[in-house]
Order: sequence, then structure tokens, then C-alpha cells
Amino acid sequence: MLGFDAIGSTNTEAREAALAGDPGGVWFAALQQTEGRGRRGRAWQSPAGNLAATLLVILECEPALAATLGFVAGVALHRAIAKVAPATHIGIGVDGADAFNGRSRVALKWPNDVLVDGAKLAGILLEAIRLPEGRHAVAVGLGVNIVAAPTGLPYPATCLSEIGTLADAETMFETLSDSWVEIFGLWNDGRGVADVLELWRQLAAGLGADVAVNRDGVVLRGIFETIDPGGRLILRAADDERIAITAGDVHFGVTATAR
Repeated sequence: MLGFDAIGSTNTEAREAALAGDPGGVWFAALQQTEGRGRRGRAWQSPAGNLAATLLVILECEPALAATLGFVAGVALHRAIAKVAPATHIGIGVDGADAFNGRSRVALKWPNDVLVDGAKLAGILLEAIRLPEGRHAVAVGLGVNIVAAPTGLPYPATCLSEIGTLADAETMFETLSDSWVEIFGLWNDGRGVADVLELWRQLAAGLGADVAVNRDGVVLRGIFETIDPGGRLILRAADDERIAITAGDVHFGVTATAR
């Protein structure tokens, strides 16, 4: 593990290492990011005391299979957060993401977020680079709000300190890295992807509920039926058409049913 007090971006550090010939299997972790980014080029706020961590993975497989590492990361991050966060009550977030079904206050939101009581606690960003001889380098980036949550967002956000958890970034990273080893082993070079996806479904927010997906400005509404074997969100529309969605911004509850 390479640790930093502050860095521009752990994903950028991992990508540069891959291009320089790093064989992978190494974590890049920081207590602060000054140039963090999220999905679709959005800025990711990561002030001092929060956790930013990226694992560099080198694979010989098709890009579609490499992309399922996002679900490995989601399940591993869920397990880590559930271990350090108190499971004292079930809550409903501002976005209506009440999908816990009495199991846990922690849930996974498709495609790349972890929620606590419906508010975003953590996010995942995968970035891939094609290497020689058919290999791919994947920077598996994970950001966890430990001491502070961003403000001014179109969705609720929270941090560990706000939900009564005293765990610091170092503890969160140690727990996360242990969980990653377990779930990555289950993934087993892609042979166990179906098992990982089934675990993800069991932890999913909004499964079976109303959902709205903003896909490049076009909003699709229906029921979040499942995720398919490739990890795509399957939306069942009012006419029972099943729509496979590869990417988009997901909303539950009142937001999902508003016209």
C-alpha cells in the first residue's frame, strides 16, 4: 500500500503507475484529495480526514467483464462499512431509498454508490486502460466520507461521524482491504461474477420499487426489477417492456414517480 496525506487523485496515481509498468495489486490511499473526480467527470469532494483509496488491478479479460469489478467493490465496501458503522435503526433517506427491508441500514445504489439511511456515504469509480498483449489495467477507486460530507448536492449525503461512528480513515481502509480480498476471491478472475452479482442484489437499494433513471437527459420511469448477468439495471416500464440500462442517474421514491 502506498499512503499519502494529500494527493491530487488516487485514481490518477494508479493509472500513471499502470502506464509505467506496475504489475498491479497495490493500493493507493490518501486522507485528502485535491483533484478527486466521480462518475462522468464530476468533482468528488474529499477533504482532510476522509478516505480516498484506489486499487490497481491488471487483468486479461474482456472490458465488459472487467467492468463487473465495480460490483466487487460495492459488495466489499458495503461489508466494510457495515462492520464499522452501528446498525441501530432503519431509516428512510430524503430520496426515498427505503430498500433495506429490515436487513441493514447500509445499501448499495446502482451503479456505484453506498447509502446509509438513504444518504450517500461512499462512491466507486472504475477507470480502465488498455495495455499491450490484451491486458487491461483497472483503477478501482473508492471514496468514503469519514469526517465530512459534501454540501450543495442534488441528493442527501452523510459521513461516518454524522451517524455516530468513531472509526477513522485508517480503520476504514484496513477493513475495506480485508473485505476486498474476500469478495475479489469470490469473483475469481470473473468465473464467480454471478455469485458477486447475487450478493449485490441482496444488498441493493430500491429493488422492486419505483425508479427513475436519467439517461443523458431522457428520464425513464418504472420498476427496478433486477440487474442482469452483465450488471445492467433492468427497468420494467408501465407497458411491461423491460429496458436494460448501462448507465444513468438513479432516483427512488417521490422523485421516481414525479412527472
